[in-house]
Amino acid sequence: MTTAAELDVAAVKADFPIFDRCCDPDRPLVFLDSAASSQKPRQVVEAMSDFYETTYANVHRGVYRIAEAATNIMEAGRRTVAGFIGAPRPEEIIFTKNATEALNLVARSWGGANLGPGDAVVLTQMEHHANIVPWQILAAEKGFEIRWIPVRADGYLDLTELDRLLDGAAMMSVTAMSNVLGTIPPLDAMIAAARAAGALVMLDACQYVPHLPTDVSSLDADFIAFSGHKMLGPTGVGVLWGRSELLDDMPPFLGGGGMILDVTQEGFRADAIPAKFEAGTPPITEIVGLAAAVDYLGELGMDRVRRHEVSLTAYALRTLTERLGERLTIHGPSEPADRGGVLSLDLAGVHPHDLSQVLDQHNVCVRPGHHCAKPLMRVLGVGATARASLYVYNDESDVDALADALVDAGEFFAF
Repeated sequence: MTTAAELDVAAVKADFPIFDRCCDPDRPLVFLDSAASSQKPRQVVEAMSDFYETTYANVHRGVYRIAEAATNIMEAGRRTVAGFIGAPRPEEIIFTKNATEALNLVARSWGGANLGPGDAVVLTQMEHHANIVPWQILAAEKGFEIRWIPVRADGYLDLTELDRLLDGAAMMSVTAMSNVLGTIPPLDAMIAAARAAGALVMLDACQYVPHLPTDVSSLDADFIAFSGHKMLGPTGVGVLWGRSELLDDMPPFLGGGGMILDVTQEGFRADAIPAKFEAGTPPITEIVGLAAAVDYLGELGMDRVRRHEVSLTAYALRTLTERLGERLTIHGPSEPADRGGVLSLDLAGVHPHDLSQVLDQHNVCVRPGHHCAKPLMRVLGVGATARASLYVYNDESDVDALADALVDAGEFFAF
């Protein structure tokens, strides 16, 4: 593992077996789809395999030794995740199967108990569907209003009417980094405005936590959701952090084993957090993998990860613009410090799906589609984009390979 001032990408890349084994012997794998799901280092794979081979048992009920060991390992994982995001109390970490479930949990539990006619929830036009549809489902049932913060043509949010939009709102639920534009909103100012209006704040931090130092106390949000598989961990595990005083007052989201103190024919009493929101057998091995991923990122240093991505994003914006010129549109802010390494590309005259297939012939992996952000696609005036996203195992050679492949694709579709 690197200990230099800057990220040693070659050393990092050596920890990821897929780059040695996949897929074309004549071309190295250029993986630029980490915004959808990141690759996994050997340390994560081995931690999960070791747990399965030596310690696996169900948790929180068994009294035999490996069951107690499994429980201790899982709860140590909770403490690891809490430390990584600066959570004041480990029990404020709720494990879900993904961030989508975490966002639905807040909408259904907190929103179902607190929202009704006359209330409002404020979103932005660049939200992922996971932070739109749960509120729309609930609004149809409860009769509250959804208000939208607009996106400007340059990829930034238009906050000129923010105070009006927040007036009387109960919740502002927004992305901490756009999965399409890379935009990092001015969270401090937005959260301060929400506080002044008496609104709670939830952050969809799926693209934020894997890429920037995160301290929930400094952010001053009330809920934060993120997923393991975008931050070098496995699929099947997500995280909701919430203020304990809010979580304590919220009703359970799912019912069943593990979340109760008592059940009678007349009713039930829910357990305290986090158990109240973790019904059923949890994703035990996936939590082990997530903790290993958090340890890995912690050793890299999230400040270093962020500096690397800002530098690499700047190189990508400059290189792609120079190589492709006006034929290529890169959606989102032009200032690398205001964005993450998410580059949504539109090559004139080429459908994103066709473009992605041609890039795949160069062993360059990007993702075509609407990226679960159809309202934003309509604002941008496009049906889809080809999205390239950068992470800790990418360097300038990957950007150069992307540029070469885009040039070849442009030439191919010109005939």
